[in-house]
Amino acid sequence: MKPVRVRIAPSPTGSLHLGTVRTALYNYLFAKKNKGKFILRIEDTDQQRNKDEYTKEILEGFKWLKIKFDEGPYFQSERFELYRKLAQKLLDEGKAYHCFSTQEELDELRKIQRAAKVPEKYDNRHRNLTEEQKKQFIVEGRKSVLRFKLPDNFDVKWIDEIRGHICVNTSDLGGDPVIMRSDGIPLYNFAVVIDDGDMKISHIIRGDDHLHNTAKQIPIFQALGFDVPTFGHVPLIFTHEREKLSKRKHGDIANIDKYQREGFLPEALENYLVHMSWTRPDKPEAEVFKLDEIIDLFDLGRISKSSAVYDLPKLYWFDNHYIKELPIEEVYSLSKHFLEKDLNLSLYSKEQLLKMMSSVQAGLNKLDEITGLIRFFFDDKFDLSSNENKSILNTENARKILEKTLTALTSFDFQNPQECKKAIDNLGKELGLKGKDLYWPLRVAISGSNKGPDLGLVISLLGEERLRARLNKAIAVFV
Repeated sequence: MKPVRVRIAPSPTGSLHLGTVRTALYNYLFAKKNKGKFILRIEDTDQQRNKDEYTKEILEGFKWLKIKFDEGPYFQSERFELYRKLAQKLLDEGKAYHCFSTQEELDELRKIQRAAKVPEKYDNRHRNLTEEQKKQFIVEGRKSVLRFKLPDNFDVKWIDEIRGHICVNTSDLGGDPVIMRSDGIPLYNFAVVIDDGDMKISHIIRGDDHLHNTAKQIPIFQALGFDVPTFGHVPLIFTHEREKLSKRKHGDIANIDKYQREGFLPEALENYLVHMSWTRPDKPEAEVFKLDEIIDLFDLGRISKSSAVYDLPKLYWFDNHYIKELPIEEVYSLSKHFLEKDLNLSLYSKEQLLKMMSSVQAGLNKLDEITGLIRFFFDDKFDLSSNENKSILNTENARKILEKTLTALTSFDFQNPQECKKAIDNLGKELGLKGKDLYWPLRVAISGSNKGPDLGLVISLLGEERLRARLNKAIAVFV
C-alpha cells in the first residue's frame, strides 16, 4: 500500500466556497484515518483573475476552521518551469501538438455543430499538420496552443470510491484538450495532473462536477508516466430550488467569510458540512459530532451519491447547539467585538454583562445576534407603537400594573433577581393579575417585547433609574 496523500486545491479567483471546505473536511478525515498527509495547494495560474485578497481569505478561512495541513501551501505560479518542461516532453514524444486554429474558426465550427444539432467539440483538425503547414501558419502570424492527443473513441474507466464504476468515452470529452496557452500558461487539466503526479497524491477527493475532467486527466497521467490516483467524487451542494450553490446566483451564503463575520462557530459549520452527505456507521441517526470523534469511523463509501442541499435553518440548529455548550466566558470573549460596535459596554460591569449574555445564550443561532437581543438593556429606543405592543399596553390592566410598579420601585431589592420577580408577583396578587396580564405590559414597557430573559433578571440589571424612566415613558404614551 502506497502512503495516503490527499490535497485540496482552491483557486484564488474568488472567496473560499462552502463546497471547497466540505471537500477539504472529507480529505482531512480520510488522511487522518489512514495516517496520511493532507496537502494545501493554491491553483493560481489564472493571472488575470487571481487576487491576493482571495489567497489571504482562503488561508484565513482554513485557519479559522482549525483545518491543519501537513504540507503547503504550494503555489502553482511557482511551478511554471516544470509545466513547460513536461509539455515539451509530450510534444517531443508526439503525445501533444501545436494547434493554430483561430477563435473565429472555432466559433464557426461551433455554429455549424449547433445547426447540425450535434455535440459541440473541437474536431482535432490540426492534429496531423505537416511542417510546411505549421510554417505557413507562423508566417501568417498565427499563435498556437498546445493540445493533448486523447485516444480516439476510448473508454476511460475507473472505480470511484464514492460513485463506483465510471466509464466515459473520449468522444464525449469535447476533442483534444488545450494543455498550454499560446503565452505558455498551463490550463487546469494539465497543471493539476503534473502537481498531483509530482506530489505523489494517492487519492483525489473532489466535487462530482470534475467527472469529465477526471476522464481527460487519466490519459495525461498515463502519458506522463505518473501513477493514476484513486478518485472519489463528492456530490455538489445545491439549493432547495435545485441550483448549484454559487456566489453569482446566491450571494455570500456560498462563502466561508460570511460565517466568520456573523459569528458562527467553526465546529458547528464543520459538523453541518460533514453531515450533509455522510452518516456515522455506528449511529446513523446521530447528527452532532466532533471531527476527532469520527476519524476512525470515516469511510468514503458512506458519502451519499445524491446532491447535498443547503439548509440554513439546519445550520442554525447546529450552531445553536454548539453555542449553548460554550462556557459563558467564552461566549463573552467571542462576541465582545460584535457588542462593542453598537453598545456602550461601560454602562455595566463584566459580571452584569455575563448575566445578560447567559440569559439569551440558549436562543442564539449565531453570535452576532446577541447585540440585538440585549440592546434594550442599553437604550430605550425600541418601538412601543407596534400593533402588538399597543394592544398590550393600551388596557386598564396595563395601566394598573405599570403605575403600581412605578410607585413600588423604591422597595425593590435590585441586587437579587429572584426578589425582583417576587415583588412583581406580589403586586400582581394585590391587583388580581397573573400570567400575561401581569408580565406582558411590564416586559413591553421596559424592553419593547413581550418575550425575553427572566423578568426578575431584567429588572435587576436595569436598576431603579432606568426602570423608572421607561415606565414613565410607557405610561405617558398609552395611559
